Amino acid sequence: MFTHKAVNNRSWVASKETYIHKIFSSIANNYDFLNSLLSFNRDKYWRRFAVSKVEPGAGGQVLDVATGTGALVLELASKIGREGKVIGVDFSKEMLRRAQGKLAKRRCHNMELICAKAEALPFPDDTFDCVSIGFALRNVSEVEQTLREMTRVLKIGGKMLCLEFSRPQHKIFRRIYYFYIFHILPFLGQVISRNKEAYAYLPKSIVEFYSPSALKQVMERVGLGNVIAYPLTLGMATTYVAIKSATPNYCRSKDHTEDNGQVMNCLVCGEN
Repeated sequence: MFTHKAVNNRSWVASKETYIHKIFSSIANNYDFLNSLLSFNRDKYWRRFAVSKVEPGAGGQVLDVATGTGALVLELASKIGREGKVIGVDFSKEMLRRAQGKLAKRRCHNMELICAKAEALPFPDDTFDCVSIGFALRNVSEVEQTLREMTRVLKIGGKMLCLEFSRPQHKIFRRIYYFYIFHILPFLGQVISRNKEAYAYLPKSIVEFYSPSALKQVMERVGLGNVIAYPLTLGMATTYVAIKSATPNYCRSKDHTEDNGQVMNCLVCGEN
């Protein structure tokens, strides 16, 4: 079983990427139903709440990473109007086909879908007013690299949105929820999709993921500031909102010296 821990072993990263691609490609047809099962049917409310916290304006340029079947893309697109644009990227063509079907039914003309990896986004620096990821950060092969890429393509002052499952805070409810996702959910998954492996992986991915406080530290490390975490439904999920305060690694590309060779304080990080 793969965890979120950052490692330098490239074969480990490649193995997790292959494993996750296989899992999500196999459950694409049932993915929306699965999210409803995992969330006790609260996922739709969580998306509306999350989008309300970033308030993408009319005409804005928005990127949704690991977009899956496009549920968050559709929520974002409803806020930016015809003059704005939302781009959804995902590395699973099966997921994107499901998303494309939704877009076609709703006749959405301000959205575009691209097959791409979250860890290597095919966009220039400082492109988007808002970058989001929903119920997917725990599944990427490299969490910090994904956040770094999302921050890179976000404009300075732009907003980052992350909606993710988390461990419930209330002890009694947490026990009930764990029993449900570890015992009842895999059984339902086996009956519904004949794919017990996928439904066994997803609960473990929730339990093994970063705590909200730990994830906030990672976000700050990649160049995000003003990170706020909003626990939802007794902590079953958490919405994270942050602002890109400066270009990541900006200081590392500059010598902190004046022309006369004297060391000076950096105006971005305050370091020599």
